[in-house]
Amino acid sequence: MLKILGKASSINVRKVLWTCAEVELPFEREDWGSGFRATDTPEYLALNPNGMVPVIQDGDFVLWESNSIIRYLVARYGGEWLYPAEPQRRARIDQWIDWQATDLNRSWSYVFPALVRKSPAHQDPAQIAAGSASWSKNMQILDRQLASTGAYVAGAEFTLADIPIGLSVNRWFGTPLQRPELPAVSAYFERLSQRKGYLLHGNNGSP
Repeated sequence: MLKILGKASSINVRKVLWTCAEVELPFEREDWGSGFRATDTPEYLALNPNGMVPVIQDGDFVLWESNSIIRYLVARYGGEWLYPAEPQRRARIDQWIDWQATDLNRSWSYVFPALVRKSPAHQDPAQIAAGSASWSKNMQILDRQLASTGAYVAGAEFTLADIPIGLSVNRWFGTPLQRPELPAVSAYFERLSQRKGYLLHGNNGSP
């Protein structure tokens, strides 16, 4: 059986858990990470030299990096409806997964620790303001994309891209900052919140 190493409250672990729910893939999970088993031990670093969660063990196959993991799982376990093989459809999905991992993640990298985790190292008002503006700008990009598709981030149907993007939207609404009106994002989040995978794993920890 697939084994997932990582605490369920981690946003990156939740990507994997939600993906498993969509393809109805059973798994075992072990708590690793802050507050649980340490990821800087030789045992864990042998699996992931970055010392981060999640890691999966699929038999003797070990994989880390959450977006690589979710792509692997749908490719191996009957998830082509989430991640089609046709090159242009797949590229559109990859485009939004990669955007979430780079531009969108980077924009909250100071604001989220400051406002949610109350990190003493992230309390510079100027950087909080700049980060909030950058995050809002990226969310406005997402709002325009969702308004154009009328449904999901890569088109009319739910795809693998909606899992990392959906968790990012959950984080956006869970952070106490001034937010612009984003009607398409709000409707999208309501749509995602009805899915079984989101109900199980989308909001089971801090944003």
